Amino acid sequence: MGGITLRELDAKTITENVAEMCKEAAYYLPEDVVAALKKGRETEKSPAGQAVLDQILKNAEIAKTEDRPYCQDTGMVIVFLEVGQDLHITGGDLNDAVNAGIAKGYVDGYLRKSVVGEPLFNRVNTKDNTPGVIYTKIVPGDQLKITIEPKGAGSENKGGVRMLVPADGVEGVKKAVMDIVLHASMNPCPPTVLGIGIGGNMDRACVMSKIALTRAVGSHNPDPRYAKLEDELLELVNQTGIGPQLGGTTTCLGVNIEWGPTHIAMLPVAVTICCHAMRHKTRTL
Repeated sequence: MGGITLRELDAKTITENVAEMCKEAAYYLPEDVVAALKKGRETEKSPAGQAVLDQILKNAEIAKTEDRPYCQDTGMVIVFLEVGQDLHITGGDLNDAVNAGIAKGYVDGYLRKSVVGEPLFNRVNTKDNTPGVIYTKIVPGDQLKITIEPKGAGSENKGGVRMLVPADGVEGVKKAVMDIVLHASMNPCPPTVLGIGIGGNMDRACVMSKIALTRAVGSHNPDPRYAKLEDELLELVNQTGIGPQLGGTTTCLGVNIEWGPTHIAMLPVAVTICCHAMRHKTRTL
């Protein structure tokens, strides 16, 4: 039997790409988000809400033109890695390479460094925005797919998880989501995008809610039942009147749901709220 030939990828290449992605994510609001904001501006009924959306769109254009962050909170970087099983990383450790890329991107890009090394007692800033929150999945093939999601604290602080039971059903899920949204109110800097994870266990639901936010605004879950739920929740959230900061009809730009298998006695629901600065970038090496 012949030996298996592994494709090699230098850790330095990973570092350079992650650094570029961090800067691009901070400077350039994704086109799907810009399109959703423009659509919201067309339908927004509140004059105050219209003014806020105008300012958000102008801010995004200035950031894009001048290569500057469109939000001062440039986030803690969540990283999803899909590593091909036939890929061999050379010249260093994969996690170290990713964190080196985050550090390079945030230092060279003059992005705010917001990570503290220990959470409770001394909270000393690491000064390069590392470490990132890294999730790794082994997949077929010989490529490395990197998705980064720099997540700001203002909206992250207002997310939540509810451990429902199966009898709660669809209406229980809707209530759980709306309870979290109403408690958050205007604090997550709306208009928002909601990432929702349903199923798994408590921690898996939370991860799925993060994965949901890497999807384009306006996309739908391929399962028509969940796609319908996405639309229903979007309508409910936009009926709250929270609006873009100062009240209005454009509270939420999109609802993205991801789901997974769960235990017979559980129905976990996690909601991650993202402000309009819905940063995410993907590259395949």
